[in-house]
Amino acid sequence: MEPTNLILIGVIAFLVLILLLNTFVVVGGKSLAVIERRWFGRNMPQGRVIAMKNEIGIQARTLGPGLHLLIPFIYRARKLDFTVILENEVGILESIDGTPVPPGKIFAKVVPNHNSFQNGELFLSEGGEKGPQIEILPPGFYRINPVLFHVKKVPVVVIDKGQIGLVTAMDGDPIIPGRLLSKYVEGHSNFESGELFLKNGGQKGPQSQILLPGTYRINLDLFRVELKEATIIPSQKIGLITALDGDPLPETEYVAKSVPNHEDFQNVSKFLSNGGQRGPQFDVLKPGTYYINPLMFKAELDDVAIVERGQVAVVISNVGEEPSHLQTIAESEREREKEEAKDKPSDSTFMTEAEQRLKYGIERYVVPKGYRGIQKEVAGPGIYYLNRRAFIVYIVDTTNITIDWDDAQDTKFDPLKVVSRDGFEISVSVKVIIRVRPDQAPYMVAKIGSIDNLINHVIHPMIDSSFRNQASSTSAMNFLQDRQEEQHKAEERTRLELEKYHVECVSVLICQIKLPQELMDTQTKKIIAQQQMAMYQEQQKAEQTRIATEKTRSEAELQKQLVEAEIGVKIAEQTKAKTIRFAEGEAESTRIRAEGEAKGIIAKGNAEGSKILAIGEATAKAYELPNKSIGQQGVTAIEIAKQIASGQIKVTPDFLVQGDENAGNLLSGYLMKLIAGKSEVKTEKKTE
Repeated sequence: MEPTNLILIGVIAFLVLILLLNTFVVVGGKSLAVIERRWFGRNMPQGRVIAMKNEIGIQARTLGPGLHLLIPFIYRARKLDFTVILENEVGILESIDGTPVPPGKIFAKVVPNHNSFQNGELFLSEGGEKGPQIEILPPGFYRINPVLFHVKKVPVVVIDKGQIGLVTAMDGDPIIPGRLLSKYVEGHSNFESGELFLKNGGQKGPQSQILLPGTYRINLDLFRVELKEATIIPSQKIGLITALDGDPLPETEYVAKSVPNHEDFQNVSKFLSNGGQRGPQFDVLKPGTYYINPLMFKAELDDVAIVERGQVAVVISNVGEEPSHLQTIAESEREREKEEAKDKPSDSTFMTEAEQRLKYGIERYVVPKGYRGIQKEVAGPGIYYLNRRAFIVYIVDTTNITIDWDDAQDTKFDPLKVVSRDGFEISVSVKVIIRVRPDQAPYMVAKIGSIDNLINHVIHPMIDSSFRNQASSTSAMNFLQDRQEEQHKAEERTRLELEKYHVECVSVLICQIKLPQELMDTQTKKIIAQQQMAMYQEQQKAEQTRIATEKTRSEAELQKQLVEAEIGVKIAEQTKAKTIRFAEGEAESTRIRAEGEAKGIIAKGNAEGSKILAIGEATAKAYELPNKSIGQQGVTAIEIAKQIASGQIKVTPDFLVQGDENAGNLLSGYLMKLIAGKSEVKTEKKTE
């Protein structure tokens, strides 16, 4: 065969091959073919970019897997892979062609029968709109014309445990004026069906409904999801809620009224539909986890009210009815108490409880349950989940409360400094013990507010004034010595004063009184002197006691001799009586005998007298002669010498006195001679 023929055959074969290739299109199992009509058809309407059947241009329809026959040179096919949406993804579509979206709308309306956008012709023929689509593609394989639809793959929305999802709609009806959040609509399956959301009147903007923990396939072009932490109320805490939307709060109210069925503020729709009010809420959240929309409710943590043993809680309610009409109730109560008082002993000072409250101006503040004010009923020991915006709680100790004025570091007040009448500064350490009865605690709070106020503004000034007044009326030493009396005075005054505040005074104690050192030194010296005097007196008494004891002991030791002496005395008395009787007999006989002898003696005496008289007369005459011859002194000397010589007078002179040569010299010489002679005689006798 000639070369020319071979070339012709080759050309023909090539043309046939080209024809066959343009006539038959084989599409694989995971592919599709986008076809374009190039010739011989209608022109597309103005504004369209995707051709329908018999229109020139890129066709809306696609060819699926298999063998397809096309008119050669009129259609051209381009093979592409399927659109694959994985398990953790969603497909968000945007149509390149379609009718315009109505003004005010962002997303295209949903049209039926397009088989998840796999039938482009039906999408366009049914009025599909150009732009972002509401419908999404769940996981799977899709034969979607990528020229007609742009598919964006986004991850699914995952809300972990302890989180919530805040949703904001990019399209929908306008939010009602005055509202912060859109109304709640049903049927959109947690925003997974954007079509039903819009169809059921979903509103554009922040949504009142939130997403709870879970996985959601949401059109993130239609709904923006923001993850937030759930509201967690720890143990020993409460959640105070403030609503950011709702009906207006009345000016006379502090907190909003309680509404039912809002599921602990987790259901915004029911809260609003039941008349929930904007502002601080009455209801609180107890410990737990709550899925609350923070765009609607603001939660703040607060401590629970814990009332320990020995305490009560006085509750002041900021909610409830006004107590203005309670005056009538108080009058009725007062009349009732007066009737009951008739059976009690007569006492002019008796005052009913209602009268006491009226007297101290606190009736209007202490109210029954359900009224606004200080609640008459107190709360005992326990844990209370009280809203501190609705209720103010004062914890009051009902056990003894001790207040000290001393130098300790942990005490509130320093020792009292007072001045005595005599001008000395005295430091007084005082301890006051008070107690509040549980039933009187509300009235104490109504009167003074709190125990701290009572201590700072009542008890401290009162104790300070009381001791200043008492000290100024007495001397420093008397104040110290009359400590018990001063303590009693202060206690009585404190008791009377605290009764006005419904507080019991248990006791007032003076712990220590410090006087100036110079005064104490003087007192110390005085006391020491008194003690020494007392000691000396006691020693004297001891000595006297000892003497008495010794005397008693001696008497005891001589008791035998005393007995013997007494017996001897008795014997002597008997002997005396006997002797007297005997002597009387003897005397009588002697008298008689003496009378006889006396007569004889008288006679004899008369004779002897005559004799002596005669001798005396003779002697006198004998003395007269020497007297005349030697004088009276010489005679006297001679007589003395005779007495000395006879030994009747013993004279040994220590000194020899000599005078003139007269009779004295003669006597001296005579005496010396006589003495010498007597000495010789005595010497001879000693020699013998």
